[in-house]
Amino acid sequence: MKRDLLMTIRNQMPAFSKGQRLIAGYVLEHYEKAAYMTASRLGSLVGVSESTVVRFASELGFDGYPEFQRALQELIRNMLTSVQRIEVTNNLIGDGDVLEKVLMSDAEKIKRTLECVDRASFADTIQKIVNAKNIYIIGVRSSSSLAGFLNFNLRMVLDNVRFVQTTSGSEMFEQIMHLSKDDTMIAISFPRYSKRIINAVEYAKEVGADVIALTDSRRSPIAAYADQLLTAESDMVSYVDSLVAPLSIINAIIVAVARERQESFSEQLKKLEAIWDEYDVYNKDKF
Repeated sequence: MKRDLLMTIRNQMPAFSKGQRLIAGYVLEHYEKAAYMTASRLGSLVGVSESTVVRFASELGFDGYPEFQRALQELIRNMLTSVQRIEVTNNLIGDGDVLEKVLMSDAEKIKRTLECVDRASFADTIQKIVNAKNIYIIGVRSSSSLAGFLNFNLRMVLDNVRFVQTTSGSEMFEQIMHLSKDDTMIAISFPRYSKRIINAVEYAKEVGADVIALTDSRRSPIAAYADQLLTAESDMVSYVDSLVAPLSIINAIIVAVARERQESFSEQLKKLEAIWDEYDVYNKDKF
């Protein structure tokens, strides 16, 4: 997809005005930087007006510069190396307050996620989880922390949850080989996407299992395999991407499933509290 957008720019180069050719040249050479520049900043850098940059985006078929910028961001995120991510982050934050910039950016991601998440898919997700014969949770690399959090909390509510360990491709398939059409797989994947999780969801679809995908975009490689697709914003480029928005969706899933199974969940918690007390699991000293 990255190649398609850049190829479009190259193909339309002869039809561009002189100023637009300057923009196109910069984007083709430094797309990882241009994707996170304002129209004003990009125009200033190449020596054209902001309005010329906006017209450039329109010439490519976008409704405006923000849409072009988002498209470019989505297309490059999985291509950036760790070194490029650090460089772009430094350009974004500049000399500003790192704590404020990051927290405000995270808050904006949660807001945009709430505005865009598919409510029908979320409702279907809850029903598929509570009615599944077995629930397989899988996440790779940085997404494994999200998968582990979901596994820990869902196991407090349900007794048919399986956490797929992904230290190697062969071990992963050994753990999901018994997937069936009565089971549900919850796959979590954010850039840079791992091939292992793509292989896992492809296998799940082949055997007829339901696939819930939690990812960053409809263009994510696991989105095409999803029966229920939940997208969460995770677009700040840095050495690691922010995962606060997907974690918020996971929190919502846990709360919704617990409400669906409230009676049995309450009984299970009572038993757990008794066990925790008997074996002195938690510190109850008063401070």
